[in-house]
Amino acid sequence: MRWLKLLLLLVLCLIILFAGIMFTVYNTQKVSIDLVLFQLPQASLSLWLIAFFVVGGVLGTILSTIVIVSLKTKLSLARRKIDAANKELDAYRNRIV
Repeated sequence: MRWLKLLLLLVLCLIILFAGIMFTVYNTQKVSIDLVLFQLPQASLSLWLIAFFVVGGVLGTILSTIVIVSLKTKLSLARRKIDAANKELDAYRNRIV
């Protein structure tokens, strides 16, 4: 079963690679990007689009990682508070009995 997942991943990667190559072949026009404060040099449209796609993916991954770490920190703090409250409750129950 594991080899099937690996094979599917390989096929998916090959399809994405083929799509990227076709995208690059059909989008060779030179464009320059104006970002208000500065202008990027001329390069092919496919290069700019792929570069911005990769940068967006990397930034998205970094931001999600920050959010996930923050949420895990809050979760561990909440679990510690629950454990402390449970210990206190057990102590009260033992005193009553």
